[in-house]
Amino acid sequence: MKKFDPTTLEIYRALFTSVAEEMGIALRRTAFSPNIKERRDYSCAVFDSDGRVIAQGDHMPVHLGSMPMAVAAALREINLTPGDVVALNDPFAGGTHLPDVTLVAGVFLKTDGVKGRGGDGATGRRGDGAIGRLGERAKRHPVSHSPNLPVSPSPPPIFYVANRAHHADIGGATHGSMGLATDIYGEGIRIPPIRIVRSGELDTDIMRLLLANVRGNAERRGDFDAQIGSLKTGATRLLEIVERRGVKETLEYSDQLINYSARLMRHTIGTIPDGVYKAEDELDDDGITDAPVRILVRITIRGDSAVIDFHGSSPQVTGAINAVEAITVSAVSYVFRCLVPGEVPASAGLMEPIKVIAPAGTVVNANPPASVAGGNVETSQRIVDVLFKALAQAIPDRIPAASQGTMNNLTIGGIDTRTGQEFSYYETIAGGTGARPSADGMSGVHTHMTNSLNTPAEALEYAYPLRVREYRLRQDSGGKGRHRGGDGVVREIETLVPSLMSLLADRRKRGPYGLRGGDDGKAGTNEIIRGGRARKIPAKSSHKLEAGDRIRIETPGGGGWGRLAADKRR
Repeated sequence: MKKFDPTTLEIYRALFTSVAEEMGIALRRTAFSPNIKERRDYSCAVFDSDGRVIAQGDHMPVHLGSMPMAVAAALREINLTPGDVVALNDPFAGGTHLPDVTLVAGVFLKTDGVKGRGGDGATGRRGDGAIGRLGERAKRHPVSHSPNLPVSPSPPPIFYVANRAHHADIGGATHGSMGLATDIYGEGIRIPPIRIVRSGELDTDIMRLLLANVRGNAERRGDFDAQIGSLKTGATRLLEIVERRGVKETLEYSDQLINYSARLMRHTIGTIPDGVYKAEDELDDDGITDAPVRILVRITIRGDSAVIDFHGSSPQVTGAINAVEAITVSAVSYVFRCLVPGEVPASAGLMEPIKVIAPAGTVVNANPPASVAGGNVETSQRIVDVLFKALAQAIPDRIPAASQGTMNNLTIGGIDTRTGQEFSYYETIAGGTGARPSADGMSGVHTHMTNSLNTPAEALEYAYPLRVREYRLRQDSGGKGRHRGGDGVVREIETLVPSLMSLLADRRKRGPYGLRGGDDGKAGTNEIIRGGRARKIPAKSSHKLEAGDRIRIETPGGGGWGRLAADKRR
């Protein structure tokens, strides 16, 4: 292991993380859709020249753990040159589901003589042996390019920057692209790795093709522009670090951050008793049949390494809850990162001691052309639940009860009579977190694989022909116990124009589990209210709404933790 200065390492951790955070700020402030600028449904990250993640913003866990696979797919297919931006959303090429569009760009040293401590500038020499270092990296982590692509004579990037944003519509059969399609072709436009910016110029043909296949294309175009601008912000800040600190030191400490994360994770795994820990849980159904969908995991801890095996999970299903491999790896990464105490560099090193086995053709690693819209939002949550359930056998005093276990995905779309334009509203709805061994759960928050916010009522009503009729905590929905689960929420929205509504949710048949004798949280409910009369609707379904109809969603509460004597139960 190369020597390093701990203080300098911490400085670089903060520097790289601040780049990812500033990328997120730029994206949020310039985006058009409330889903990005209000709910913050996006993520940003910095990668080294091998495509290994160095730093991430504190954004969406389901994006961050899977984004490295998308970047790897982009680098396999496209030889990035200065000014290029690659876009992709293909779930079978490192994506998650179609609305999540990833953009990737290389960061190249300037040709006007960028200098830094110990550096020789960037006019072809790179300084400090940086060319040699990048060449060595290429040998250790070769990138296979398509034989039909020309090889660029330009120097390779020293970093990559990437972001992922959930577009409120990406085409398909239903508004919001989150309906019950039975294959991926019905879910929206599928984007393999393609250049949308070439040498700094937007490819207008590609953009016209994309925008012709989505609803609310002006809003989509604004969000794409915001993503491109965010990448420019990240590249600028990374080059400023290189200019101040020098190429050699900057590259060395990006490696050290990855190695340090790996050591922290190995130490954390080493604190878990050796053994095999098995657990299973279920999704209610796939929306096509009533059959539950099982997820089974077997965690094997040996010393400072872990094997996460999902053999025994249900085969992939017809409905839209299949997860691709990137989602499953992302959920595993999130759970084990939660176990590491203190500030840990969110780099590729975190997954070095962990092996994930997700059998192809199952609900945790579906094959094309499976529908996958809900795998990202619902199955990812259940994977987290089952992982924590297994770990509770090994380290019971460190694991919380189950949180709401769903994102309660709601989409409403139609024609806004105020403007005559199509609209597409998308939102996930908060719920309760599971009680912890030392404290109650939190109420009315987004949990685990989502780190988004709500859409404020004022912003929602301004942007869409919708009205929020009720929004409050769902009292006593958290499970009882020594520590009580957090409460879910009640959200009731009225549509002011004829609309098509789609709901993709779970934990409606069985509530989130309690631990150590704590009660389960209450399951969620869904209703459409028309003319004062309410009728229950399935958690995975689409419905036509008339003007004045209301959709009412009551989200699950978290599970309780610990047993109480019968006369003391709350």
